[in-house]
Amino acid sequence: MSTACGCADDEPRNDEGELEEQEPERLWEVSELRFAALAGLLLLAGYIAHRAGASEGVVTGLNAVALALGAWTFVPGTLRRLAMGKIGVGTLMTIAAVGAVILGEVAEAAALAFLYSISEGLEEYAVARTRRGLRALLSLVPAEATILRDGAQVTVPPAALAIGDLLLVRPGERVATDGVIRTGRTALDVSALTGESVPVEAGPGDAVFAGSINGTGVLEVEVTTTAEDNSLARIVTIVEAEQSRKGNAQRLADRIAQPLVPGIMVLAAIIAIVGSLLGDAATWIERALVVLVAASPCALAISVPVTVVAAIGAASRIGALVKGGAALEALGRIRAVALDKTGTLTRNQPAVVEVATATGHTREQVMDIAAALESRSEHPLARAILAAVPDHRDADGVEAVTGAGLTGTIDGRPARLGRPGWIPAGALAEPVTRMQAAGATAVLIEYDGAVIGVVAVRDDLRPEAAEVVARLRADGYQVTMLTGDNERTATALAAQAGITEVHAELRPEDKSAIIHRLREDRPTAMVGDGVNDAPALATADVGIAMGAMGSDVAIETADVALMGEDLRHLPHTLTHARRARSIMLQNVGLSLVLIAILIPLAALGVLGLAAVVLVHEVAEIFVIGNGVRAGRVRPLPPAPVSMPTTVAVPADAVAK
Repeated sequence: MSTACGCADDEPRNDEGELEEQEPERLWEVSELRFAALAGLLLLAGYIAHRAGASEGVVTGLNAVALALGAWTFVPGTLRRLAMGKIGVGTLMTIAAVGAVILGEVAEAAALAFLYSISEGLEEYAVARTRRGLRALLSLVPAEATILRDGAQVTVPPAALAIGDLLLVRPGERVATDGVIRTGRTALDVSALTGESVPVEAGPGDAVFAGSINGTGVLEVEVTTTAEDNSLARIVTIVEAEQSRKGNAQRLADRIAQPLVPGIMVLAAIIAIVGSLLGDAATWIERALVVLVAASPCALAISVPVTVVAAIGAASRIGALVKGGAALEALGRIRAVALDKTGTLTRNQPAVVEVATATGHTREQVMDIAAALESRSEHPLARAILAAVPDHRDADGVEAVTGAGLTGTIDGRPARLGRPGWIPAGALAEPVTRMQAAGATAVLIEYDGAVIGVVAVRDDLRPEAAEVVARLRADGYQVTMLTGDNERTATALAAQAGITEVHAELRPEDKSAIIHRLREDRPTAMVGDGVNDAPALATADVGIAMGAMGSDVAIETADVALMGEDLRHLPHTLTHARRARSIMLQNVGLSLVLIAILIPLAALGVLGLAAVVLVHEVAEIFVIGNGVRAGRVRPLPPAPVSMPTTVAVPADAVAK
């Protein structure tokens, strides 16, 4: 259907019926900020013209155009929301501006519109940034997929996959949609979906998920979900729904304005009507208009943005990027913190943490054989072993046994490296069990037909993790660990960190559901770093991403990004946000007290329009000064020195 002007009426609209503009990539692309800039220039021009002795008509004209530009950013939307029964701070700002114009204070009305248009523009930019983050998910789905039909290989787009199709996934390729392995064995990199740092061995009958990266084996996967309903699609759905929930949540100023606006309107009407009946109608109508100006949230409009700007700037200096005032306010209310394991509590860098040897063999010999076999491998476990043996030789004839390990020849003798079960543990069964119970991956090494040792590889905790958890608990926060890793690994690492509440083996939607339950008891923040954390980050009252190593999706979905790898930034940022919110509430309280004092004085005629405007200006200076205090923050002390994670076990640690 077309409008009268011939334009199509099928453009995207938001929940309030307003046309949605293309998402801005930069600050100057936000229309509200462009209008605010023009309004500010005209206000400045009007002030200069007034000081230069220009005519009243010229000054008023400049101020009137500035008012129109600033008001255009919020008045039309305010009127539409008002028609739908929604009242917010925009309603109060509109009423105050109209009252000021009626009384001849066009400059005061233009200043109100200028300030409010800036705050609206900054909020729009922050919301657009979070929406753009979802685009990064598209890179996890391959552009095309190969399926087997009648014995032939056919290339199709992922959207054309149907349930029951047989998907061919070669080494190094991403899985296009969810399915079940029918033939082949491999090690799947599922870190994008589960956060598990060590690849997962998979074979016939095991489920695979969209976005997983195939390791060394060729797989035939039966498709079980379409592209529209696979794991990644569910992540997008959850994130979009939760961002919409956050976007529709009322801001602090709107929550205050909702009961305030009707009260002010009723009071002004009573003053005008009752006063006109008892005295001079013109006098009491003028007093009613002065009451409307007295009730304008001038100090409120400027104090909260100033506090937010100061606090956000300070947060960036201590290693935290806070995306807007709503995120800052919510961060200051947090009372529970959910921590992802991989890349958040841990380094996301698997390392050798223990070596146990059989009788008659040394740690150096075990590591030498292991490094020689792994010398050309790109497996994360291989990188950990090679990092522990910088000077290593190469084994001959190395071959990968899919889902099991490696075989080769060293000094003319056969050697093997692999998982327990493929290589019998024998006398090393006890240390293998102990290593696995401690949350490590055990790798057995066999040389010349005999097991000579076992190497434990684990993604260890950050050195500051236990300190951070202890501080969070001391500050009154409830601390929970959420991870896609197995129960044994998660429990072992949680105990080291001092966390008692652990949820393991979680999919992205599971994390989101747990966060939803935690939010029912207290405001909750989620801290994560991967795509798999995006739904939980969006579901939480505040999503906090580990920025330095985090994925684009996590960083864009989150409300806060920690820019460094030092986890101590987390409690430091939370403390800073609580202080900033306290200052914000002080300014809000002062603004409300000021309105409560000015209204009766204006109604009784004690203060005229000029006096009311003067008091507002003085109050604005005071709250600005108080808001600037939110920019004061102490830097973190230097990070603690990290201790080596490799533990050498004596040769006689394991006896036959």
